[in-house]
Amino acid sequence: MKRPDFMSFALAEAEAAAARGEVPVGAVLVQDGEIIASAGNRTRELKDATAHAEMMVIREASRKLAAERLTGCDLYVTLEPCAMCAAAISFARVRRLYFGAVDEKGGAVVSGGRFYASPTCHHAPDVYPGIGERPASAILTSFFQSRR
Repeated sequence: MKRPDFMSFALAEAEAAAARGEVPVGAVLVQDGEIIASAGNRTRELKDATAHAEMMVIREASRKLAAERLTGCDLYVTLEPCAMCAAAISFARVRRLYFGAVDEKGGAVVSGGRFYASPTCHHAPDVYPGIGERPASAILTSFFQSRR
């Protein structure tokens, strides 16, 4: 049986975010091959600076699973997480992080502060950058070009 392409679901969430006028970032959280939570950015809609796609799926999955720790869960996100989201991923004990586009200005996984390399980081997920990088970058580029 073919394994689902979970990044395609995250990309669909990014497209939906763009359609709402949000910065097009999407995320899905997976446990045992099943999507537990999916979301796109909603910072403008909710008027909440913390309503990043990653934060939204962590919150939803925690509610659904009735657990603060999401051990055994994998996160697919279209853009490298920022420091806030990287910390939340660590605190939630997400097992693996797959992301598409690198964010040289705001990322905190392989760019910037590299949160998981910090000696104060208690849990670092396995990190797999560049998954779906081209379509993720294309969605972001198109979104910001249309705003200029």
